[in-house]
Amino acid sequence: MTVQLLTPEGMFQPVPYHHVSVATGTRHVHVAGQIARDADGSPVAPGDLRGQLAHAMRSTARGLAGAGATFSDVVRLRFFVTGWQPEMYADFVAGIEDVTEELSLPTPLPPLSAIGVDYLFEPDVLVEVEAYAVLD
Repeated sequence: MTVQLLTPEGMFQPVPYHHVSVATGTRHVHVAGQIARDADGSPVAPGDLRGQLAHAMRSTARGLAGAGATFSDVVRLRFFVTGWQPEMYADFVAGIEDVTEELSLPTPLPPLSAIGVDYLFEPDVLVEVEAYAVLD
């Protein structure tokens, strides 16, 4: 396995992700921020954080697959969420859970950061997902 995920004793729990990843491969895959757009660039799930996150995760999976990777090769995920408020957490987690089985997401997830921002490059975009993976 190229990526080892772990949470050393004494680190904050419970969280739905590991705190640490160790990558030993030589081929690095970076998937740029994916948003809720279909292949033609049309918006998907307007106004729906849960739906946009699920779609962005599917697009991230396509990007990984294009490079010969899967979510099991992911070292780190980064989420940017517009107008973040704590009450959005349930929809955020639900968006991930909606695609966990479909995309074979590891549980817990690799280390991740969820970063609240004022806005992304288009006003209807609620979330953006970036992935970094390592392959042998």
